[in-house]
Amino acid sequence: MLNNLPILYSFRRCPYAMRARMALYSAGIQIEIIEVALKEKPEDLLALSSKGTVPVLRLEDGRVLDESLTIMNWALGQNDPDHWLPEASSDASAKVCHELIVENDCSFKQALDRYKYPQRYPNEDCSNARGNSRENGLVFLNKLNTRLATQPYMLGETLGYADIAIFPFIRQFANVDFGWFESKRLTSLQAWLNNLVNGTLFKAIMEKNRNLLLND
Repeated sequence: MLNNLPILYSFRRCPYAMRARMALYSAGIQIEIIEVALKEKPEDLLALSSKGTVPVLRLEDGRVLDESLTIMNWALGQNDPDHWLPEASSDASAKVCHELIVENDCSFKQALDRYKYPQRYPNEDCSNARGNSRENGLVFLNKLNTRLATQPYMLGETLGYADIAIFPFIRQFANVDFGWFESKRLTSLQAWLNNLVNGTLFKAIMEKNRNLLLND
């Protein structure tokens, strides 16, 4: 372990860990990353958080943050150079941001899990062919597409907190059957997703075997 740096327990493809890493990177916070094999969770991780899920961030002072949004809020509270956090003076913007993330993390994530991993729900009819999990997820995709039809990002003209918090889950949903996703009339959402997937930020936080996350 490296001297006096926050330690992030992460899993490269986990959407929760992705959004935490993106916020940490944007904030320019140097951390040590420990990549976790989810089938063999390290004892150190379980000692810090009994949930045993990633991401978990241990700060220099010993505090433990074990929710991805909490990590995002902490990182951007230290430094928010790109102004991702909704402006405190804009109650309407903050309300929309909160509502979108709640819908993403609750009903859409439920549909995503059943669409991507139907075998985990043997008592539910959630298979791609027969179930309604994909169509349930499409409701949220259509909602986002409508928002993006009149603006490039979720809350307006610039990339922000809502985009980063939601993006990894949309990416995961699209990748289950990318041909199906491309066939839908989601032109604005597809352009938004393509822009983020091919952006320097996402490429930076997805580098393999990277021990430190640096804003360099």
